[in-house]
Amino acid sequence: YKGYVVQDVETSKYKITFKLFELGSRKIENMDLLTASKPYTRILMEKINEVVHLVVRDDNEIIYIDKVEADNTIRMASKIGKRSPLYCTATGKAILAYLPESKVAEIWDKSKIEKRTDNTITNFDVLKAELAEIRKKGYAIDNEENEIGVICVGAPIFNRLGEIEGAISVSGPTFRITKDKIEAVAKEVKYYAELISREIGYYK
Repeated sequence: YKGYVVQDVETSKYKITFKLFELGSRKIENMDLLTASKPYTRILMEKINEVVHLVVRDDNEIIYIDKVEADNTIRMASKIGKRSPLYCTATGKAILAYLPESKVAEIWDKSKIEKRTDNTITNFDVLKAELAEIRKKGYAIDNEENEIGVICVGAPIFNRLGEIEGAISVSGPTFRITKDKIEAVAKEVKYYAELISREIGYYK
């Protein structure tokens, strides 16, 4: 009932969920994705000098499972274990773009859609159009959609089956990640997301 375990309908066996992660569970530390990503997220942070996040999807939300902080005076308020919506975050949209359309619609219907800022997308057709653009470019942007003054650039991570596994992002204040820097940041985020994907067995 509280969501800490789920039962497999075929085997009747139980398995733990991400809820336990929020209570200090170390289950997530054994995930291949986290282990594989650490060297690359560190290098990405050093190249861009902005905070880097690694997230996975849990139902209609993302969970931050790693954070590499940059040496800046102004830092992001995010923390490992925090949850955020998929529809208004760069990593969330990077994940949504590579899910089946029926699953995207299901996630949208289950989400509490609210206009967090003037830039937040609250129309499903507009979101679908943006997801199509993300698939073309290979990266997503949160242009102050989740938090005023913060821009994030995210890219998807795929597993050995070619399925979406998670996403990484670079986040920073709008006065540091300016419009003329977004393409350069996106190029790096995509590159390291691809390296992490290969590390966990993905090949095109």
